[in-house]
Amino acid sequence: MKSYLRPGSRIVVKVGSSSLRHGATGRLDLYKLEVLVRQLANLRNAGLDVVLVSSGAMMAGRTALGIDSLRTLSQKQAAASVGQARLMMIYSKLFSEYNTVASQVLMTKNTVADPEHKQNARNTFEELLAMGVIPIVNENDTVSTYEIQFGDNDTLSAVVSELVQADLLVLLSDIDGLFTSDPNTDPEAKLVREVLEVDESLLGMAGDSASDVGTGGMRTKLQAARMAMDAGTDMMIANGRDFRVIHDLVSGKGTGTWFRAPEENRRKRYSSRERECRG
Repeated sequence: MKSYLRPGSRIVVKVGSSSLRHGATGRLDLYKLEVLVRQLANLRNAGLDVVLVSSGAMMAGRTALGIDSLRTLSQKQAAASVGQARLMMIYSKLFSEYNTVASQVLMTKNTVADPEHKQNARNTFEELLAMGVIPIVNENDTVSTYEIQFGDNDTLSAVVSELVQADLLVLLSDIDGLFTSDPNTDPEAKLVREVLEVDESLLGMAGDSASDVGTGGMRTKLQAARMAMDAGTDMMIANGRDFRVIHDLVSGKGTGTWFRAPEENRRKRYSSRERECRG
């Protein structure tokens, strides 16, 4: 895999709810959060622009409120409201310990539907990254019903990647990457190391999420890959059991599935980003 560990590269990292919790209790794994923050702060120190797309608001709110399950939409929105505040408080504290400033950006996929709103969001990201800030993005679940019912942060991370014209999108979940079949049921399943095109046959290999705290399965990850590759951004899927894998992936050494954007799309992104910088 290609190394992206160089000044000026722009990286978006997405972490799912299942990668942020203790499996036995469902509560936030503070040790893993600290490792995640250290990895991202170190990438920032190396001169990379870093954006974090983080799930976990509803999960954090659910445990804070002592609710075993969220049955209604209003319960999910209330839990997201409580959990987002708790999650950002933890992220801000941890990043500050590494002398790094974090910000909160709450979005919906509809943010990019209006050209003016999209440009405003892009301008905000550009200013934050120029200031050395690490934006932490999540869906605005408290007021938006569409994302809770049908969406996922895999798709949102692809939207953010296109918005900031990222070089690389990293999706960290509870799987090692894309397999030829379900590795939980097929011992002959093999990890796909590299993908050059996301077509219908590839989408047919995808399954749904097995996690009770996440909404995205492999199909949504492949759809995110298609969006990213169309925008000229490479994407990697890897296991988030150990967040130290982030450094390995960005260094071109990690294990996972690499979705390589077509060279023509990369060139378009480069020229577009240059125009944005000059503007």
